Amino acid sequence: QVQLTESGGGFVQAGGSLRLSCVASGNIFIVNAMGWYRQAPGKQRELVAQISSGGSTKYADSVKGRFTISRDNAKNMVYLQMNSLKSEDTAVYYCTSHRRDWVPPDYWGQGTQVTVSS
Repeated sequence: QVQLTESGGGFVQAGGSLRLSCVASGNIFIVNAMGWYRQAPGKQRELVAQISSGGSTKYADSVKGRFTISRDNAKNMVYLQMNSLKSEDTAVYYCTSHRRDWVPPDYWGQGTQVTVSS
């Protein structure tokens, strides 16, 4: 089992920034890729960004150029720097872990709310 704990969500005005953090614990040896998903009210959960074990990244088109995913393997942490936030970025953001690169998540965090006011 892998436990994922997010922090850093909150309320911000449009154009502002937030940084989400997530720490992995438990059986971290099965964690390769890590990522962030989000779910807005009335919408399906969607991939925001993913980072491979080697540090390669991919992003949803809607966040490219505004969000940056990074990881610190020594601390078992993944981050999501969110800049130029828009009201449509309002959602619950979930940290994820993946046994292999570029496959669906195996484990999910409990989620952290991000609210962007216009």
